[in-house]
Amino acid sequence: MEAVAKVKNLRGSARKARLVLDLIRGKDVPSAQRILLFSKKSVAPKIAKLLNSAIANATMKEGKTDIENMIVNEVYADDGPIMKRQRPRAQGRATVIRRRTCHITLRIKDIQEESNGSEN
Repeated sequence: MEAVAKVKNLRGSARKARLVLDLIRGKDVPSAQRILLFSKKSVAPKIAKLLNSAIANATMKEGKTDIENMIVNEVYADDGPIMKRQRPRAQGRATVIRRRTCHITLRIKDIQEESNGSEN
């Protein structure tokens, strides 16, 4: 069984989010939760909330699920829309400040179902 959770227009760049996503890709769900809990990056609590949403989606889809047997199968961050702001500079000029956003997709998968499917 597979469950998906997505967040769109998350404040913060996709490049910085990928640093945290690379830490949890391929890990089992409890260890991914621990990694996100102790990460010092500012995007880590937002990704932890997304992971909890994927777990809730899995329980709603299947019923009672054991998160010990689930892994973070696929996780990636794409660039979102960029908000452009202006900051005053010297001699009456202005520079553009880019406030970046990203879209994050997270899929968790049951590893027991994967092993049962390969035997058939």
